[in-house]
Amino acid sequence: MATLLCAVGGCSGADVVSILKKMQVELERCDITVTGRRAEEHPKRYLDLKLAFRIAGAGLDEAKARRAIDLSIAKYCSVIHSLNPDIPVSYELVLE
Repeated sequence: MATLLCAVGGCSGADVVSILKKMQVELERCDITVTGRRAEEHPKRYLDLKLAFRIAGAGLDEAKARRAIDLSIAKYCSVIHSLNPDIPVSYELVLE
């Protein structure tokens, strides 16, 4: 289950980096922490996921960062889209 969280972070992170590069942002840092809340009953699947992004770079602003993250979560991250669609995915963003 921990590996699944790592896969979500890696997939979404790759998307965000790629999208920001296309937006002419020169990234200095992109750290992602992924947490999930699990059901108490078997199969103890994830009930929700939360990604925490800490991003820094030249030319970066909140609108660009949120656009890149939103696109990753809603459209591009194949790991997220391989999960049951009833699992809500949220995020928080810190710009440095």
